[in-house]
Amino acid sequence: MSIVLNKDGDYLIVSFKYSEKRVERIRQVRGRRWDGENKVWRVPYSLDNIKKIKEIFIDEKVVLNFQYFSENEVIIEKFIEYLELKGYGKKTESVYLSHIKQFTNFIDKSLKKVRAEDIKRYLLYLLNERELSHSFVNQAVSAIKFLIIKVLKKDNIIVDLPRPKKEKKLPKVLSEKEVIRILKSLNNEKHKTILYLVYSAGLRVGEVIKLKCEDIDSDRMLIKVRQGKGKKDRYTTLSQLALEQVRKYYKLYKPKKWLFPGAKSNTHLTIRTVQRIFKKACSKAEIKKKVSVHDLRHSFATHLLERGTDLRYIQELLGHKSSRTTEVYTHVSKKSISKIESPLDKI
Repeated sequence: MSIVLNKDGDYLIVSFKYSEKRVERIRQVRGRRWDGENKVWRVPYSLDNIKKIKEIFIDEKVVLNFQYFSENEVIIEKFIEYLELKGYGKKTESVYLSHIKQFTNFIDKSLKKVRAEDIKRYLLYLLNERELSHSFVNQAVSAIKFLIIKVLKKDNIIVDLPRPKKEKKLPKVLSEKEVIRILKSLNNEKHKTILYLVYSAGLRVGEVIKLKCEDIDSDRMLIKVRQGKGKKDRYTTLSQLALEQVRKYYKLYKPKKWLFPGAKSNTHLTIRTVQRIFKKACSKAEIKKKVSVHDLRHSFATHLLERGTDLRYIQELLGHKSSRTTEVYTHVSKKSISKIESPLDKI
């Protein structure tokens, strides 16, 4: 028997044939309660809870009884399914879903009846009333276009859909001295190893937390990054100092599957945990700049460029699809700018 989901007001009604394993799984959902009278489980309705139920019953068939859901709820659920089928990452899926929920609340009508005017009105609302960045609005456009074209099959209404001009923002870069201060401020060997790897290899936060012990190749002095942005594998450099730090950490913690395991068994560390580690390190190092852990990656690329590394190699190490993305570091590098003399010094 399948796991069947119905909807009753603010609750998902979850029904299945009894087994201890299934009961153990449904108990993982926060807010669930057993309805003894109807012999079903009641779970607070949300798209997140539908996703959670699908995840915990991943090896079973989960059936949504759509006759109990509103038209927009059905469309959004199909939107999520399509994103999953296309292999979009969890982060992209979460961002796109957030945009679609906000858009749905704004138009306050069936998504099947959406017109180009509704979309333009929403984009103007985001830009003018909420004063959100062009980057945010462009994400909204991408999510809405995906919904309209792929799910609703109405590509005729987005032919002339405008996109706000992309803002040109330079990445934030820490100096080499600032990076050293941050790394030296850490006493915890696990925390130190994480930031050593992020900076020394130009890793994204989502990449460093998913490293497995076998991804550290000390013979070739390389780090294997599995399924980075764009679902691509790549290799990046392994610093000698970073390797020594990894070995020191390994002796202390003896990780098994994940290089940086999380609090729960068989899970890796979370992005939020690494962000907290970095923020605390910056505070201890008395870094005044408003920077995030991702800026260690920007600093890695900029420092390589300043030391004469070819942009093509930096692009490969970072895993950039386009060389134009990597070229932004030429605008923050002091390599050429520092050679220019200010007219003040000539007076």
